[in-house]
Amino acid sequence: MSGFDLHTHSTFSDGTETPAHNVLLARERGLTGIGVTDHDTFAGLEEAQVAGAEQGVVIVPGIEFSAEYDGASLHVLGYWGDPTHDELGAELRRLTDTRFRRGEMMIEKLQQAGYDISFDAVRRIAGDDLIARPHVAQAMVEAGIVETEKEAFDRYIADGGVAYVPKHALHPVDALRLIGDAGGVCVLAHPAMWKGNGSVPDELIEQMAEEGMAGLEVDHPDHDEATRARYRDMAGRLDLVPTGSSDCHGARYDYRLGCESTPAELVEELRRRARR
Repeated sequence: MSGFDLHTHSTFSDGTETPAHNVLLARERGLTGIGVTDHDTFAGLEEAQVAGAEQGVVIVPGIEFSAEYDGASLHVLGYWGDPTHDELGAELRRLTDTRFRRGEMMIEKLQQAGYDISFDAVRRIAGDDLIARPHVAQAMVEAGIVETEKEAFDRYIADGGVAYVPKHALHPVDALRLIGDAGGVCVLAHPAMWKGNGSVPDELIEQMAEEGMAGLEVDHPDHDEATRARYRDMAGRLDLVPTGSSDCHGARYDYRLGCESTPAELVEELRRRARR
């Protein structure tokens, strides 16, 4: 392997491994660097940077920022944004508070449906980090409601599921403007994964490109070859950098860090656009 895996998660959001472990795994798999992109938090960045210096792995500081469009979640990857930016920090605090209450409401819906499950179990699984849907899914597995976390999403907590609760997040154009104001550059994450098995509308991607979005996540484990070809063509048409990423969540998705990557020259182009 070589290049950069620009989309990884750790125990600071819904990954199963620490940032330092992800860095070690990146070195073992021959990657030049990784993007640290936990959901709505920069909390794991310092640990990753220390480990990166020790292991000789370049760290691209980032975040996977929660947005919402047409009533469904949509994720914007932001790179090189300033974690101390006041407005960005305020929005991240709001999202964290919303995630906590959202988790409570999902559990309340499951309880109303007759399932024996507690929010304390979700909090135990999440530990000191922000609460995300995979934590709810894991609690459902432990409670015997479902056999797998995938079943929890498919039947209950994915967009439109019986226990789904919306996040009330920013419009994606507002999200990319906010990250841009903080000095960052944005890439739309997994555009073929929206509203379950749907795709982000092309007109929204075009609008985001017009508003300054820099890239499109083309090579993703859940994109088939036809999907990749379509988004690669779109990236070329809209002057977007086509990126490749594993969206690694550790054991949650079979330790796939590095299975997709972005060439160093494309990472440098993203960096150049951030500086611009």
